[in-house]
Amino acid sequence: MGLVARIRKEWFIVGIVLVILSAKLQPSIGVKGGPLKPEVTVAYIAVSLIFFNSGLSLKTEELTSALLHVRLHLFVQSFTLIFFPLAVWLLLKVLSLTAIDQWLLRGLQTVSCMPPPVSSAVILTKAVGGNEAAAIFNSAFGSFLGIVVTPLLLLLFLGSSSSVPFSSIFSQLFMTVVVPLILGQVCRGFLREFLERQKPPFGAISSAVLLMIIYTTFCETFSNPSIELDPTSLLLVGLIIFSIQISFMLLTFAFSTRPGSRFSPADTVAIMFCSTHKSLTLGIPMLKIVFEGYEHLSLISVPLLIYHPAQILLGSVLVPTIRSWMTSRQKAVKLSALQPI
Repeated sequence: MGLVARIRKEWFIVGIVLVILSAKLQPSIGVKGGPLKPEVTVAYIAVSLIFFNSGLSLKTEELTSALLHVRLHLFVQSFTLIFFPLAVWLLLKVLSLTAIDQWLLRGLQTVSCMPPPVSSAVILTKAVGGNEAAAIFNSAFGSFLGIVVTPLLLLLFLGSSSSVPFSSIFSQLFMTVVVPLILGQVCRGFLREFLERQKPPFGAISSAVLLMIIYTTFCETFSNPSIELDPTSLLLVGLIIFSIQISFMLLTFAFSTRPGSRFSPADTVAIMFCSTHKSLTLGIPMLKIVFEGYEHLSLISVPLLIYHPAQILLGSVLVPTIRSWMTSRQKAVKLSALQPI
């Protein structure tokens, strides 16, 4: 694959780097009161647009086939929204004794509180040949669940560092997250045939809006000279993120393949990706709301910005290995079924 083709494929990752560099060069454009007016365009319009877009693109009508696989759904949602945050909280108790930047460590906690993503876990499950319906259900259901659970987890583990009262936080979440999402789903009901025929680029639209949110977040940081990012801490956090992803993928694999688990090999694939992947698209807007006006918001956001490409990179690298394992396991199951009793 040529350089131009690679850039076109990974344009969002390239975009993250470019908007952060742009914010560094000219932070005054994206700060509060600046030309972009992020206190309106980002806090209300951009966030609402992302969730309206999510509501419009979520194919909830296709989820009925996966609805009855309750054990799998309970496993995935419990792992990603209960076990994951608790395990990271315990890990941070140890890491807080090190010299790693404390705001980046808090950012790791925010990553753990995020719901599963709408796209990457489904794409990788499909690439392997796993239970795609289960992956779609858990990504969609996790997104809906995350609207309520993620802010509660953020407030539980980190507290609100905003001067905004909890009631205001949740009223803004309702108006900019819940209402647009429901409106998107209602509109989808009327426009389903048109959307299926035209296939609008929902992912690209959300990603482009997300770049604007990331840009204004870092403009606020770079306009504050008292905030510095330690390169050593950044490297260590990157290594910790890869370690967490690999460890949790192995853990979910071990749990879902143990004797008596009753999960098929295809189920295991969906479990591994859906339980360990975290949503950047839903995460950044939620951080923006819960930690509105907080000067260290961008530092807290950094681990999530690292986690997103890391989970796609690691998942893509592991696709051939996981596919090979799944195929061999499925063959073994078929052979054992054909054996005379």
